Amino acid sequence: QYQQLPNDVLFKGILEQLVQQTVLAQSAEPDMTLQDRLAIENDTRGYLSGVALAGVAAGAVTDEALQKAYEAKYSEQKKEYSAAHILVPTLEESQKLKAEIDAGADFAEMARAHSSDGAAASGGDLGWFSEGMMVKPFQDAVFAMEVGEVSEPVQTQFGWHLIQLKETRLAAAPSLDEVRDEIASEIEQAAIEAHINAVVSSAKVDRPGDAMNPDILGAVTALDK
Repeated sequence: QYQQLPNDVLFKGILEQLVQQTVLAQSAEPDMTLQDRLAIENDTRGYLSGVALAGVAAGAVTDEALQKAYEAKYSEQKKEYSAAHILVPTLEESQKLKAEIDAGADFAEMARAHSSDGAAASGGDLGWFSEGMMVKPFQDAVFAMEVGEVSEPVQTQFGWHLIQLKETRLAAAPSLDEVRDEIASEIEQAAIEAHINAVVSSAKVDRPGDAMNPDILGAVTALDK
């Protein structure tokens, strides 16, 4: 809305605001407390830190850096697994069902009839998953199986599982455009951390605050309240 004003009106308004702010600031200076001075120092420090890091972040994200980071992150495609399971409370029941499946019983029908979890209605089908999405004993069993195989009973905190590995595939990597913002953010963060570490390690730093009792923060908080 201000930018829609004529330039002469806008200029006069800005100038008048600067005059008012300057006069008010000067009138407050004699009564400034230690807290006021520290707040100004902190604001200045924070602003200049932001200026220093803005240039680092802006310079870090180049087409070359994006491509390199993308290739490093997605050069190895993850393997995905499609499996079904039958979950029952006891080892004995799982062994009995395994014997029936080995004798020719249909896995999906057995899951519908006996499995105790929500996947039972779909024949025990768990859909597609990759590393880290299942509890470790279940995952380890799947990773060791061949497609079409039904596992021996596997115990997890949920009970006893019979697992059928239905299919495997390599997960399709997203395009660079799809993950550009994510990768750019990771590059920026890495560049900022590296710059901070380099600047701090090359500076002469005194930390007199290390000798202070951290409990003083609790006292300050209590006073603020």
